[in-house]
Amino acid sequence: ECYVQNTAREYAKIYAAEAEPLEGFGEVPEIIPIFLVHRPANNIPYATVEEELVGEFVKYSVRDGKEVNFLRRDSEAGQKCCTFQHWVYEKTSGSLLVTDLQGVGMKLTDVGIATLAKGYKGFKGNCSISFIEQFRALHQCNKYCEMLGLKSLRTTHQKQRKATSMKSKNLPNSSTIKKTVPKKAREPRDFISSDH
Repeated sequence: ECYVQNTAREYAKIYAAEAEPLEGFGEVPEIIPIFLVHRPANNIPYATVEEELVGEFVKYSVRDGKEVNFLRRDSEAGQKCCTFQHWVYEKTSGSLLVTDLQGVGMKLTDVGIATLAKGYKGFKGNCSISFIEQFRALHQCNKYCEMLGLKSLRTTHQKQRKATSMKSKNLPNSSTIKKTVPKKAREPRDFISSDH
């Protein structure tokens, strides 16, 4: 928990350094630090400690990326959190995503990180790779994404889909392929369907 949140915090610091100087960007989300405390005399020898956040607690993004939250979409903090996710995604070439952004105003806590299966630069997140896929499919850029010059994920996703459909069009159809397998060697096969 400490490793994930403090890793996300380091990305947030770099994001802030790029975003804050931009004219009109304003305040940037901050991921608060979390500390591991050792208490040897206690029944539970380890605990985490972090700053108390006072005010309305809002989930700007959830782990699975499916929830549509109007406070996320319509608020300044929510839009800047979405931009932060896009920024991290682009900086890591789509290998890492900070997700489960939640907190009070611009102060965030208890975040998650999703990485590709192999991880990213030796780091493995605590969320499924599916969160990256869902983010790529569902993210809608806003004015803060534009201010940072982030590339639209819609264009990239559409190009990938177009390339896939073009490849399938260029494959020869079954009538042009010469079949050389003897009849008695052919057996019915079980096919496993996939949701991909």
